[in-house]
Order: sequence, then C-alpha cells, then structure tokens
Amino acid sequence: MPEPRSAAVRELRDPADGSLIDEALILAFAAPASSTGENVVEFHCHGGRAVVDKMLQTLAGIAGLRAAEPGEFTRRAFDHGRIDLTEAEGLADLLEAETEAQRRAALALADGSLKRQIAAWQERLLALSAEAERAIDYADEHDDEAMPPSFFAAVDELEEELQSWLERPRLEPLKDGVRAVVAGPPNAGKSSLINILVGEDRAIVTETPGTTRDYIDVPMVLGGVPILLTDTAGLRESGDAVEAIGVERAEKLIELADILLWLGDPADAPAHKRLVKLHPKADLGVGAMGDGVLAVSSKTGQGLAELTARIGEMAAQFVPAHNAIALNRRQAALIGEAQAALRESAASGDLVIVADGLRVARDAFDRITGRAGVEDLLDSLFARFCLGK
Repeated sequence: MPEPRSAAVRELRDPADGSLIDEALILAFAAPASSTGENVVEFHCHGGRAVVDKMLQTLAGIAGLRAAEPGEFTRRAFDHGRIDLTEAEGLADLLEAETEAQRRAALALADGSLKRQIAAWQERLLALSAEAERAIDYADEHDDEAMPPSFFAAVDELEEELQSWLERPRLEPLKDGVRAVVAGPPNAGKSSLINILVGEDRAIVTETPGTTRDYIDVPMVLGGVPILLTDTAGLRESGDAVEAIGVERAEKLIELADILLWLGDPADAPAHKRLVKLHPKADLGVGAMGDGVLAVSSKTGQGLAELTARIGEMAAQFVPAHNAIALNRRQAALIGEAQAALRESAASGDLVIVADGLRVARDAFDRITGRAGVEDLLDSLFARFCLGK
C-alpha cells in the first residue's frame, strides 16, 4: 500500500488463486484528510467491463467488504463533518444538471458558498445573542433592560439582509423550467408555434378547432435556461365535456404562467405581468395588429427570432445571475423563519423576546446546514445520488 496521498502502480491479484486481475494506480487517504473523513483507498483500474466486474467480484469475497449504497460516500462525508447539508444538496443538483445554468447554480452550493454565508450570519447572531443574554443576566430590578439603539439597528440590518436574499431568484425554475404558456382561441396557431420553436413536431396540428384538448408540456433551453413551453386547449365555450375540462385547465395554467404568450385578439388578452401579445399566422395577413403586438409566422419564420429573444429575456429574470447563490425551497423557507423571528421580536422592543427570536434564527440556520432537525430529510436526499457518490 502506498503512503497516504501518494500514487503508486501495483499489481492487483485474486487472493483465491493469485491470478493477475489488473495493473492499476492505487491512492490511499488517511482519516480525517479524505473525502469521507475515513480511511479511503482508491483503485484506478483499466476501464474494461470485465476488469471492473472481476475487481468488484474479488472485493465482495473479502470479509467485511460490501458495495456502497447510492449516495453512501456523500452521506459518510456529511456524517463526518466534511461537508454540510447545503453542499450535499449542491452535489445532488450537480449530478442532475442538464443545462449550463443548472450546473453553475449547483456548483455555487457544492463549493460551500452558502455554508460560508450562513456561518457569517451565525457569527453575527451569536454576538447579538451574547449581548442580549449579558444584559438580561446583569440587569437590576430598576433597569428596564434597555439596550443601546445600535443593538436593535444590528438586528434590523440582519433581518433586512435576509429579506433581500428571499427576494432573489430561486433554484426551482432552474430545475423545473420557467413555464411559458401559449394560450388563445382555437385554431390560432398555438401548436404550430410550439413545434417551430422547439424544432420538432411535439403538438398535433390540424385545421379542426379544438384538436388540443389538454395541455402539453414541451421542454426547451434558451441561453442555458430551461423553458417549459405549454400548449393549451383553445379558449371557448364548449358543449364537449372533455374539451371543457381542457379549457378549464388552460385557464388555470394562464394564472400560473411565468410567461404568457397570447395568440388571440389583443383586446382579450388576460392581465399578466409578463405578457407577450402575438399576431399569429402573419403570413396570411389575417387579424388586426396593435401597439406592442409581435407578428409571427410558423410557416415563414417571421418574428420568431425576436419572440425567442423576448422569451429568453423574461425567463432570465426567474433564474439566478451568473455565479450567484440560488436558494432551494427548503433553504428559503428556513431563512424565512429566521427573518420573521428577527422582525417580530425586534418589533416587540422586549429584550427577552428579542433574545428568543435570535435563538429561533440560530436554530433555523442549523437546520439549513444540517446541524439539527434534518434526519427525515437525509434518506430522501442521498437516495438521489448514483452509486459511487
């Protein structure tokens, strides 16, 4: 066995008969300076399937050795304090990343950026808690436990900083996709538009009104940002029970849309924060144009480049900036708990209540990093990892 953190070439032989399995590179890492915090040995074998299978078969025959469960190495690293829960979540996201934006956001978590930020917040909280507890312990009977304005200003400053983090773009749109709903009356060209935008026939197109009776999600990527284009049933009154359900679902999706592409009469467009009014089938010269309406044609390609650019610009507002830390739903909820505790306790003006609010905030940060209260989360998280991680 080579010295720790040194590489050496060694012959690997089957202990049963001494036959040569492979000539491989061996690296040893002594605890605690290893990826898991334990003693670790790595065998860098030749990559042929027969070599790997024989090596695994031989190792499995040694008493006390077994194959790792999915995510077990990362779980051991977490259990031994080599990484915290935010880094483990980032690594899980990195293994599942399919776009450049997802990769960057996952790396920002996996490299410990959020862990370091939380450590800085915890340090400020501990200093404030120590100041509050000292004032409570040494207050005399005639003192109303008043604190200098700078103490409450520091609590307010931290609360406002947490609020600013809660207003940042979240991680979920990067993973689930920014939903761009295509809506309008029957036969407006919704399905044709989606097919031309994604470059393949994903939605059925016919001249018969009401062909699309349920919504269809079609993923695409613009500028590294995942987009979920949603084709919906044409909006109209219908005596057909199935089509009526499709219309009802379309109306709900319009309300939930991050971006709404409207192919109907501009005057009938639903109120929406990110609305793109389109004049479809512009090559036919049908329909009236209006201010702010983009003419597009699925046949000639007219306006499609500008439409794609608009969708990309709007979608970018939902995702974190380059190399910025994006919070997932769990992390944001716990930061929200800490922020609410600081806001409500500081507003009370009561030092004992403020001290309790600081404690609640510290506990929330401990749950973000996995130092407390996350046992029910760990199994589901590490099950997302592949073998070898």
